[in-house]
Amino acid sequence: MKIAFVFPGQGSQSIGMMGGFGAHPVVRRTFDEASAVLGEDLWALAERGPEEALALTTNTQPLMLAADVAVWRAWCETSELRPAIVAGHSLGEYAALVAAGALTLEDAVPLVRFRAQAMQEAVPEGVGAMAAILGLDDAQAVSLCAAQSTPEAIVEAVNFNSPGQVVVAGHKGAVEQLMAVARDAGAKRTVLLPVSAPFHSSLLVSAAARLAERLGEVPFRAPEIPLIHNVDVREHDTPEAIRQALAMQAAKPVRWTQTLQEMQARGVTHIIECGPGKVLAALTKRATDGITSLTLTDSEAIGKAREMLADAA
Repeated sequence: MKIAFVFPGQGSQSIGMMGGFGAHPVVRRTFDEASAVLGEDLWALAERGPEEALALTTNTQPLMLAADVAVWRAWCETSELRPAIVAGHSLGEYAALVAAGALTLEDAVPLVRFRAQAMQEAVPEGVGAMAAILGLDDAQAVSLCAAQSTPEAIVEAVNFNSPGQVVVAGHKGAVEQLMAVARDAGAKRTVLLPVSAPFHSSLLVSAAARLAERLGEVPFRAPEIPLIHNVDVREHDTPEAIRQALAMQAAKPVRWTQTLQEMQARGVTHIIECGPGKVLAALTKRATDGITSLTLTDSEAIGKAREMLADAA
């Protein structure tokens, strides 16, 4: 048995998402710690919303970081099993770094708030967009984007989430045109995503530059658990290499399918989604063959996962 933990990012948030962790006081303590750093009540936001506030990128990113780390700490208090590898989807990579001991939560919270602000400010609201393209393979999506994109109307494949699920981003008109072209090319479905910026596209190069400068002020350490980064599907064990990977990630594609397949190639048998929701568990099932996928969505799920892994061991 070889375990990997993966941490979800933006898109997995929902009102009441932490309501099932009453058996783990460390969850609330973690939110209190993150809230104190920002001077805002993240727990109240998670519990009561409103939805509009929950969806704001500058709120969502620190909120999901706190949620992911809180669930990780709940796991660590109740089980001695630790992952052989960790990774995080986009924003989730910061939670993975905290879990791996490369970054403290105290330093990560203001960092992801800055990241969110830089990404949001890089492109005026309404100019950019993102869309999910379902039913085309990666090469098809990349080829269609290359054929449609121009310097004035950029559209790029930015999230390779699982076989047959690619997210594109860029100028809004170009994204909408790509959706139509993709349907003509055989896509089963195209969905315009409710986001406020074209994340992970080249339109965010200025955000990546700002983030690189900010990252230089943040202390990092070598990870205690091997961590696979989104941007290049590689491990990095020096602070400078970690900073570079995180800065590049803001304006480069998330290679999640390859990340999951790299885990399988390394002998991972169980992948555990550590945070709210079940988005990554669904992607794991589509991108890998024979790996057991588990979620830690509440205290009961933590208990069931612990028992299942103990039996497997």
